[in-house]
Amino acid sequence: MNISPIRTEEDYENALLRLEQIFDAKLGSPEGNELEILSIVIEKYENEKYPIELPDPIEAIKFRMEQLGWQQKDFLKIIGVKNKANEIMERKSKLTLDMIRKINKSLSIPANVLIQKY
Repeated sequence: MNISPIRTEEDYENALLRLEQIFDAKLGSPEGNELEILSIVIEKYENEKYPIELPDPIEAIKFRMEQLGWQQKDFLKIIGVKNKANEIMERKSKLTLDMIRKINKSLSIPANVLIQKY
């Protein structure tokens, strides 16, 4: 096993090639250990080089509602006030902490997504 930090795109490409070669290695074997460590090194590089931004809070709500087959009336049940639910979806009103908690619980959207500015 010869693993080193990934510092360049060439290092990254080589690491991905090696990962592909040992992908089916058995856990606990020398190659399995290499696979596990190599995965961590690759993930660290990708997180630093290609960070994924959190989704927009309202778009996340709309997307999750679509996944669940929910309509606007279902969102209204979470918020409780029809005008407020409409204003939130139209970005005319901001989510309150209480709303964020309810949406997090009902739609399983992480709070760190919902607390962002929009």
